[in-house]
Amino acid sequence: MISKLDKNADRKIRHARVRKKVSGTSLKPRFNVYRSTRYIYVQVIDDVNGVTLVAANSLQMADQLAGKTKCEQAKEVGAQAAKLALEKGITEVVFDRGGYLYTGRVAAVAEGAREAGLKF
Repeated sequence: MISKLDKNADRKIRHARVRKKVSGTSLKPRFNVYRSTRYIYVQVIDDVNGVTLVAANSLQMADQLAGKTKCEQAKEVGAQAAKLALEKGITEVVFDRGGYLYTGRVAAVAEGAREAGLKF
């Protein structure tokens, strides 16, 4: 019988492969997405200094997002993260999809951030 790693272990392998190439600096930080089954989390990270500059997630915004679908919530979280980044003077980022496919909630986060004025 063939034993297979679980889906999250596969995702971590893909993420490690992407992280070899994608790195954030203070001028162009990394826009990282983590997607759980219930919530979505976004961080803007300066990898050179090892600092999270901005963070937003659907768990903290739960009261504002009540009654919306997960994709709509993801779009709002992306827009909120972009708004906070723009307040800190960050206009351009490198998108890190976290090993997830660029579709659904991950794409919605990117779309919301772009609409809020962040450049990828």
